Amino acid sequence: MKKLISSLTIVAVITFGFANVSYATPESDSIAAAMTADSIAQVEAQAAALAAANEDKDENTAPKEEKEPELSFVQTLKKSFIEGDPLWMTPVLICLIIGLALSIERIVYLNLSTINTKRFLDEVETALKNGGVDAAKDVCRNTRGPIASIFYQGLDRSEEGIDMVEKSVVAYGGVQMGLLEKGLSWLSLFIALAPMLGFMGTVIGMIQAFQQIVKDGQVSPITVAGGIQVALLTTVFGLISAIFLQIFYNYIVSKVDGIVNEMEDASISLIDMMLKLKVAKS
Repeated sequence: MKKLISSLTIVAVITFGFANVSYATPESDSIAAAMTADSIAQVEAQAAALAAANEDKDENTAPKEEKEPELSFVQTLKKSFIEGDPLWMTPVLICLIIGLALSIERIVYLNLSTINTKRFLDEVETALKNGGVDAAKDVCRNTRGPIASIFYQGLDRSEEGIDMVEKSVVAYGGVQMGLLEKGLSWLSLFIALAPMLGFMGTVIGMIQAFQQIVKDGQVSPITVAGGIQVALLTTVFGLISAIFLQIFYNYIVSKVDGIVNEMEDASISLIDMMLKLKVAKS
């Protein structure tokens, strides 16, 4: 459009110049031709400047597309949490927090309960040989963990015979196993509860989406897709929580099994040691 206006202006000037030439005298032909050339150059320059100014104006007034800022990982989680309806996302988050707290507490406790069993047996045997039962009990008292506690109970019953020592070791071993497995039942509850709460939030969200469709009287793709997306966020969050807690649960169970096996092997070694050194009556 701008080029068309410029062209029409140039044509009009040229036509006007030719009209003047037809009525001019022969003496003024050269002067008129020079004036016409100068006028054409001036008009072309003005038209080019006007077109450039209009182009710059259009570029400045053209709407610029605003890019959405990139969200960080934490901001994305917050956005998904709000979109998933905090009413159903909050219980799942509570299950995750309590489950992680229980897992961390169990992991710390089990790591503190783990000792070098072979070195401990050597220390107890050396104490029995050099200082008797009291010296071995001091070694057990100064050592952390369930194995040392079981040894202390067995040595404390040494005067009552080897049978009483075995019963004491077995009974107190069951107590220590219960302490090792403390809180695992609650952790398994949260593992099962987190995805169930997520599914419940999804089902209720789907119900609300279909209720909105009935209320509108028509099936809107935006309404259906948006409702399904929001509803499924609770399921995803519940499944992620359960996966994390399940990993911690399996690690804790394997750790407990390893400590229990060490307890049983060490208990047998204690009985053999006491019989060998004749600390307890057979």
